[in-house]
Amino acid sequence: MADDMVKEQIYTIPLRVVKSVPAWKRANRAIIEVRNFLVRHLKVEPVKIKLDKSINEHLWEKGCEKPPLSIRVRAVKFADGEVQAELAQ
Repeated sequence: MADDMVKEQIYTIPLRVVKSVPAWKRANRAIIEVRNFLVRHLKVEPVKIKLDKSINEHLWEKGCEKPPLSIRVRAVKFADGEVQAELAQ
């Protein structure tokens, strides 16, 4: 894994924009915002981003209506353009 790694970075992703959507859509929108942030900062296509299960569980922890206001994510971009993201500890 380390031999073809291009970039590893920890990002703090703001999720305040999800408060503007209806309450029952907020966790779904938070997933979309995480993916959009990584697309914008790592310059890849959305289909090349793989989000770890831990990100989904953290966003849904308090239910659909109350996702966190921000999330820390460790993103690894490989030489072939694939991005793997997991929750940063």
